[in-house]
Amino acid sequence: MRLIVEADADAAAARAALEIANACDAALDERKIALIALSGGRTPWQMIEKLRTCVLGWGDIHVAQVDERVVPPGDERRNITRLEEVLVREGPLSRNNLLDMPVCATDLAAAARSYQAILEAIGGTPLRFDVVQLGLGVDGYTASLVPGDPLLDAVDDDVAVSAEYQGTRRMTLTLNALSRARQRVWLITGAEKAPRLKDLIEGTAVIPANRVERRATLVVADLAACPPALATVVNPS
Repeated sequence: MRLIVEADADAAAARAALEIANACDAALDERKIALIALSGGRTPWQMIEKLRTCVLGWGDIHVAQVDERVVPPGDERRNITRLEEVLVREGPLSRNNLLDMPVCATDLAAAARSYQAILEAIGGTPLRFDVVQLGLGVDGYTASLVPGDPLLDAVDDDVAVSAEYQGTRRMTLTLNALSRARQRVWLITGAEKAPRLKDLIEGTAVIPANRVERRATLVVADLAACPPALATVVNPS
């Protein structure tokens, strides 16, 4: 695991976008196709806005969701609405290459299996993303893998549905899928995340985030989230 600290959230978003773009370029060079997974959140939206301006072979890039709340279409809490706006309507991605989690299905377990099959058709079996972008919750969760959820011990599924958390259930990639990816990019900003970032870097705390594979992993943080002792600042101006 490698940590890069940028001066502020905007600079951290730009660095994360660059790293994801580089991963896409490498995948396109090696396999002629790229499969990535993106999370939602305030700073990730900044990152995705920067990513869409990168000169890439967008026709061969497929964008999946790391997680999605089980709420109705049009609900402002759904990540897919913002992903579609930024990457498709205002960006270079084909709508066919934006892969929605089917959270409106009646049978959510079957829908999760169907989504996994769609991803496997692109990323192979077992499923392997080229890069996944992750965030870190104040209680140490990532994706929608939260403390105490049975999904943390899932061994057979790469996509599953969580128990209720903060008022909603969620469809999410599991630890299997996150850890099997060729690369991981964590984007962590804000002073409220500082204790959990320390836990993530040290790797000893019993939090869901520390169960994700640590090799081939880059953590991009801003100064607010990073206690000074953790890393040398990159581009502090």
